[in-house]
Amino acid sequence: MSEILAIGSYTETDMEGLREMRARVVESLDAMRGLPEAERAAVRAVAYKGHHDFGADEMALLPGLGVIANYGVGYDAIRIDAADAAGVRVTNTPDVLNDDVADLAVAMLLMQQRRMLAGDAHVRSGAWAGGESFPLNRKVSGRRAGIMGLGRIGRDIADRLAAFRMEMHYHARSEKETPGWTYHADPVSLAREVDYLVVALVGGPETENYVSKEVIEALGPEGVLINISRGSTVDEAALLDALEAGRLGGAGLDVFRDEPRVDPRFHALETVVLQPHQGSGTHETRAAMGKLQRDNIAAFLDGRDLLTPVN
Repeated sequence: MSEILAIGSYTETDMEGLREMRARVVESLDAMRGLPEAERAAVRAVAYKGHHDFGADEMALLPGLGVIANYGVGYDAIRIDAADAAGVRVTNTPDVLNDDVADLAVAMLLMQQRRMLAGDAHVRSGAWAGGESFPLNRKVSGRRAGIMGLGRIGRDIADRLAAFRMEMHYHARSEKETPGWTYHADPVSLAREVDYLVVALVGGPETENYVSKEVIEALGPEGVLINISRGSTVDEAALLDALEAGRLGGAGLDVFRDEPRVDPRFHALETVVLQPHQGSGTHETRAAMGKLQRDNIAAFLDGRDLLTPVN
């Protein structure tokens, strides 16, 4: 019986690494619950790749559990309070995915403002060849950008947008050392002062609907909201209402409240760029995330310091 249990759907590259560690792999938490008691009792480390809550009840089914290594920088699906109470360490995979997520945030902004999806369709349909002009769109460089959450990923997004000669604003728990960017202690104040608002908050109860109706309204009818954090950070109903009424100019979204089931109201909106939560979705980055996840497990089992501890 294996002392490592991997939960989730892994790529063949990750599966090869997990097989080398002699890990038992199951598809879901439900599959874990169905394992024989003796197999669950042997588990000391879990590699977790999922979005369903991993809480006290799940941890209790693994009495020998010592570490949960999360696949991803966001670990809001793992109940840290329950892990602390059970003496279970938690790790995540920060930094290795920053570039890809930041790249996608900028790409969605460019796609939305330059109407690149519509432009592609215009060419493919033959409309351009038929003499139909494509409508003018919006300039991106030199505008005002706001970052909601200036952590690792938020900082990388800001650095990229600064290269577009944008005036940079941000909101975070506290003021950061920046090259002259403007700090806003209040999220509504930030939204009121920018053309583009990029959400790079951590997920979890503390940031639930942090981008509120008031923030969305402050961004205004020319503003664009980009979200690469978690669907829970934005009041999705207020976002849809504002987009449909023209009180918000547009959005680029890689995350949703009930993904992968996306509210069909989004489908009818030409002002929105929709992506399938693929921020870190490159071969290179996903391989690096899997390796860091496994390296944390190896460190725990060897009695070494965890590489990227959360608690």
